Amino acid sequence: MATVQQKLAMMKQAGTYRVLPISATPCEALITLNGKEVINLSSNNYLGFANHPRLKKAAKKAIDKYGVGAGAVRTIVGNMDIHEELDKVIAKFKGEEAALVFQSGFACNSGVIQAITDEKDLIISDELNHASIIDGVRLSKASRAVYRHSDMADLERILKEKRHLFEEVLIITDGVFSMDGDLANLPEIVRLAKLYKAQTYVDDAHGSGVLGDHGRGTVAHFHLHGQVDYIIGTLSKAIGVVGGYVCCSKDAREYLLHVGRPLLFSTAMMPGAAAAIIEAFKMLEESEEYTNKLWDNAHYFKKRLREAGFDIGHSQTPITPIIVGDEAKTLIFSKELLKRGVFVSGIVFPTVPKGRGRIRCMVNAMHTKDMIDKAVAILKETALELKII
Repeated sequence: MATVQQKLAMMKQAGTYRVLPISATPCEALITLNGKEVINLSSNNYLGFANHPRLKKAAKKAIDKYGVGAGAVRTIVGNMDIHEELDKVIAKFKGEEAALVFQSGFACNSGVIQAITDEKDLIISDELNHASIIDGVRLSKASRAVYRHSDMADLERILKEKRHLFEEVLIITDGVFSMDGDLANLPEIVRLAKLYKAQTYVDDAHGSGVLGDHGRGTVAHFHLHGQVDYIIGTLSKAIGVVGGYVCCSKDAREYLLHVGRPLLFSTAMMPGAAAAIIEAFKMLEESEEYTNKLWDNAHYFKKRLREAGFDIGHSQTPITPIIVGDEAKTLIFSKELLKRGVFVSGIVFPTVPKGRGRIRCMVNAMHTKDMIDKAVAILKETALELKII
């Protein structure tokens, strides 16, 4: 273990070592963290569904009917009728032909990318794509190329140079980039994919439940239904539960049921979770109340931060980074905020490039204006003391 101990010592010396906080309450706008009530600005629970009474009621009812676990993988006896119902609910909500649920968004990217590409193919990926995409690409036998972040000229350059050398080409992008909150240029990506006869793959983890009518996602936001080959989503962020899914053609769904390794070798989603997710999609269909409140809070929060003098980058979504730069100072900022009653996680290399450390603020539909005002006041006071602003 000497090597591991040495690496841990290096982290501590660099100021990037962290101790995990421990929460003792549901994931709400206010949480009890390490025994102290704080304003929570770090969760992905965008709409407040993680502790919503309707989701809890649905989960409890399903547990009474099905038990707590599926008992097997979907390809053996773990494929319950509630899993099939969930797939159909998601496909209908997203306006796509079919959907298939995985145990997590990470498992979905890891399983789908390697399943739909082989050694005759090329994967072209945005340089700031999520770690699960990067790992999924590494698991594939396909060749790979990376284009500069959201640089459509660079993407086309790669297509021009390499398209003719491969059987299939898969262009992969996040819909919303999780560290900066900016959107992919999906209309141009789809145009280029059609021009060069490539397939498109969009990870919409932070767009589903947030963008588009009723939170249908980034594809809906850009009015591109039926024009993206693979749409990946998570069920643990705006939906508030756990899991991931892919929307695709019916043929692709059938194929993935046979070759998607996370589905073949990991027990199916808990039935209580599936029931809660179905209820969440019903709520999104019924009303835009939750997404409207989320966006109202996000716009208000960003306005207050700009007025305070913070660098919040170019976010186009509720994800709001406060750029600090120095890694050690970023983590000190986060620790000081926690002491003063605001929890917001510090993000440093290798999650973001060196010298681009930031705290990533995530407001949600549960925050009140008073909470936001109090949080901004604490952020400003602490940042002034640390000479961040």
